Amino acid sequence: MLACPCSAFNLRATAAPANPDISDPEPEPKVRKLKGSPQFNRWYRARALRSGHKLERPSHGTGALEVNPSAQRTSGTLSLEPTSTANDSDREVEVTDSGKPIYMVSDGTGWTAEHSVNAALGQFEHCLVDRGCPIDDVERLMEIIKQAAKEGALLVYTLADPSMAESAKQACKLWGIPSTDILGPITEAIAAHLGVSPSGLPRGAAGRNIPLSDEYFRRIEAVEFTIKQDDGALPQNLSKAGIVLTGVSRTGKTPLSIYLAQKGYKVANVPIVKGVALPKGLFEVDPEKVFGLTINPLVLQTIRKARAKSLGFGDNARSNYSEMAYVKEELEFARKVFAQNPTWPVIEVTGKAIEETAAVILRLYHDRKQKCSMPRISKRY
Repeated sequence: MLACPCSAFNLRATAAPANPDISDPEPEPKVRKLKGSPQFNRWYRARALRSGHKLERPSHGTGALEVNPSAQRTSGTLSLEPTSTANDSDREVEVTDSGKPIYMVSDGTGWTAEHSVNAALGQFEHCLVDRGCPIDDVERLMEIIKQAAKEGALLVYTLADPSMAESAKQACKLWGIPSTDILGPITEAIAAHLGVSPSGLPRGAAGRNIPLSDEYFRRIEAVEFTIKQDDGALPQNLSKAGIVLTGVSRTGKTPLSIYLAQKGYKVANVPIVKGVALPKGLFEVDPEKVFGLTINPLVLQTIRKARAKSLGFGDNARSNYSEMAYVKEELEFARKVFAQNPTWPVIEVTGKAIEETAAVILRLYHDRKQKCSMPRISKRY
C-alpha cells in the first residue's frame, strides 16, 4: 500500500457546527487498542495550533479506538468497536470551531479526491487547507476516521483497494460520519460496462505494469523544458515555448509554469525588473503565447518581505526589493510594458490559487488557437 496525503479542509460555511459528542457503546472484552501514531498526532497538533484550537492534556484515559481481533473479516473489512474514551496517544484534542472540516483519504496519490473536492469547494467560501497525513494501512485509516468523528467532519475517500473502501464505509456508518466514496461508484460502473474486474490496486502501486504513453513522455519533455527556461534563462529558446509568462518578481511565475508543464505545456517565464531591459525574444515570439501577471502591491510587498526573511535578511536590513515605493514603481513599469503590448492578456493573480490562474490562461490559450471570438484584450482577468 502506497503512502499518500490526507487533507483536511476547514470550511466557513453558514451551516450549524457539527455536534462533537458521540455516543459510544461499551467495548467488548479482549480488544486490541489502536493508539494514534506519532506522525498523525504531530500533524494534527500542528493543524490545530495553526487553526487557533486549544490543545489540552488529558487527566485520564488511554487509546481512542479499539478493534476486536476476534471479529469476522469479510473481504478484509474490520468490525470496529468504538470506546467511551477519545484521546490521541498522550494528548486529548478538543476542537470547538464554527468551521466544518473535510477529510480526504486515499491509498494512491490523493489527486482525484483533492481535485474533486476543490472543484466542489469552488461553490463555497473555504479558508483552510492542511495536508500531510500518510495512509498506509487499515489501522492508520481507522485513526483518521476516528479523528473525523471527533471533529464532526465529512470524509471523502478514493480507495482503490475494495477491502479498504469497505472498511472506511463500515467505520463511517458505525461512527455516524457523513462520507462520500468518489472512486467506487464510477469504478463499478466501468467494470460493469467493460465486463472486466478492476485490479483493486492504487495508481502507482508495486505490481502494476502500466505502459508509458506518448502523453507521458510529452509531459516529461515539457517539465524538463520549463525548468531550463525558468526565470528568464535561455531567452533564445522563447520561440520554442508554447506559453510565455511575464511579470514582476513573486507573482507566482515559477510554480504556475511547473503546474502548466505537468499538464504537457512547454512554458517559459521572464521576470520584469525595473531598470533591466527585457530580452528581445520576448517581443519576437507569437504575442498570443505571452501572458502577463500582475498583483496587488500590498500583497506583493508582504510576499517579498517573507521571501527576504527566508533568505536570512533581518528586519534591520533595508532593501528596496520589499519597500512599498519600489514595489509600486516596479508594478507601474510592468503595467507600461503590458500597455505597449495590448495583445498580451494581463491576469490578476491576487487571491487566486495556481489552479485558478492556470485555468484562465488555458482557456484564453485554447480560445486563441481555435480562433474563438473573444472580447478585446483590455482588461485584467
